[in-house]
Amino acid sequence: MYRNRVQYYLSQRRKCNFSTFKNGLIIILGATLVAVSLQLFLVKNYVIDGGVVGLSIILSHVFRVEVGALILLMNLPFLVAGFFFLGGRFLVLSLFASSVLAGETYILAPFEEVTNHPLLIIILGGLLLGMGVGLIIRFGACLDGTEVLAILFSERLPLTIGQCILIMNTFIFGSSVFLFGITEAAYSLATFFVAYKTIDTIIMKT
Repeated sequence: MYRNRVQYYLSQRRKCNFSTFKNGLIIILGATLVAVSLQLFLVKNYVIDGGVVGLSIILSHVFRVEVGALILLMNLPFLVAGFFFLGGRFLVLSLFASSVLAGETYILAPFEEVTNHPLLIIILGGLLLGMGVGLIIRFGACLDGTEVLAILFSERLPLTIGQCILIMNTFIFGSSVFLFGITEAAYSLATFFVAYKTIDTIIMKT
């Protein structure tokens, strides 16, 4: 799964016939879906995602800081590293995606969660999150800098990109057990599974 994403980033960088305007519109749509998932389904129900998004949700609860702003700030060093590996177009589009997400999570923050039902949170929250992230990836950007970090680590360590991601997410989901409880951590894992299955479907769609 993660190797396919890397190949997609690299192939997008080589394409010259892609419209930047078209990419920007799709990335706005993707970021909107992610913002809706985070603010109306996940964050207020103490359900997290993996990577930078999940860590940002945890820190937003601990320090009472807006989750979108944390995602943007925490992604910056990873995206700068990605600039050298995946190119300037990737950096610009990823910064744009993170900025749109930060703005939209701020707008949606005052609204109450849509549901407290665990199954609806997992399915709807996971689907919206996966669709949004998948569209952003499909059109040449990313919202989660840990993927870039995993790429760089996999080049230097005897680990695959998927194994690097798994190690980082094990720490994040493990932390959520102590902060939110084992039930919420289980919901988070289930949501993570739905989201990443959805991402795979979208980025592999021809």
